[in-house]
Amino acid sequence: MSKSYRRPLTVALSAALGMLVLAPVVHAGPQSQTMSKQEERARRRAELGQGQQKQEEAKPALYPNATRQAPEAKASPKLMKHLQELQSRYEKDDWAGVIAKAEELAAMPTANAYEKSFAYSMAGNAAANMDDQAKAGEFFAKAVEANGMDNDGHFSTMYNLAIIQFSNEQYAESLKTMDRFLAESKSDKPEHLAFRAGVLANLDRHDEAAAIYKDLVAKNPNDKRLLMNAVAALQNGDKFDEANVLLESAYKRGMLTEKRELRALYIGYMNAQRWDDAKKVIDDGVAKGILQQDADLARDYQILAQNAYMDDKIPLAIELYKLAAPLAADGEAYLNLAKVLDYADRKAEAKAAAKQALEKGIKKPEEANRILAR
Repeated sequence: MSKSYRRPLTVALSAALGMLVLAPVVHAGPQSQTMSKQEERARRRAELGQGQQKQEEAKPALYPNATRQAPEAKASPKLMKHLQELQSRYEKDDWAGVIAKAEELAAMPTANAYEKSFAYSMAGNAAANMDDQAKAGEFFAKAVEANGMDNDGHFSTMYNLAIIQFSNEQYAESLKTMDRFLAESKSDKPEHLAFRAGVLANLDRHDEAAAIYKDLVAKNPNDKRLLMNAVAALQNGDKFDEANVLLESAYKRGMLTEKRELRALYIGYMNAQRWDDAKKVIDDGVAKGILQQDADLARDYQILAQNAYMDDKIPLAIELYKLAAPLAADGEAYLNLAKVLDYADRKAEAKAAAKQALEKGIKKPEEANRILAR
């Protein structure tokens, strides 16, 4: 066969190479973002005179820089029994009972702003625990609107509202709530800023999301979750080179320890046509046991093999197809191997590979049969 003739391979490089898009990671669970369930219950018991008030008062504020002036309204003696009953139902995980009592209490003509906020926030947590996210959002919104709790309770509830809106795919509403939350609470906590970035990403405002994530990564270089969120935002914003810089830095520091993380890096290298770098990462991942011998790895080996073939690196292409073929779900990699071996005038090996291709199944068996007929 003339060396100037190239038999087309089965897998087209342009079709096989897709960017790896990682979904932004956002934790969205009610009540757990700013204080634990135990802390929340202790705070509420203290407010109702059932806990160690002095200890609660001595605890640092969650939002020390808040611009909101906390209201002075507290639970009135007249409704204290109702509030304590509400708290008791909550402690017993009686979520339906909590909601019924909260609605009853909030509707009382004598209920003040604090009592309404307290009742609605309890109902919101109860609805969230019942997985009724829509109802939880309604109750949290009412709790914020009543504006009766101290800053810790008020902003924790507002943050929960933003999370519930996010989980309900109400991204514009969630962003509006988060913007208010950050403006009024003046929080600079990474989890709050990262959550806003996640909302922006889901609104396809990837450049803004990436800017926030990159700033957070610069301040928290060892936080892998932030790093991968930044990579996802940059990739979605078509800023592959910037994503590769972050991943490469993390790789050199030994941070990429999972399959999806290594794939993000070496597929980023492939998209940048840095084939040798991609192969080094794959080899390293296989050697360390991070990359498993599976169909994903077979496909990625084939991409590298096809590039080697097109660059006239025939021995390397053969080596890579030999790695890919046993892992692939079908016989297409064996067929490609047979074609490259045939091109290299290694007829006996080409025929053996063609037979294996037919045994595993290929879309065009006539191509393997042509090699076998020579």
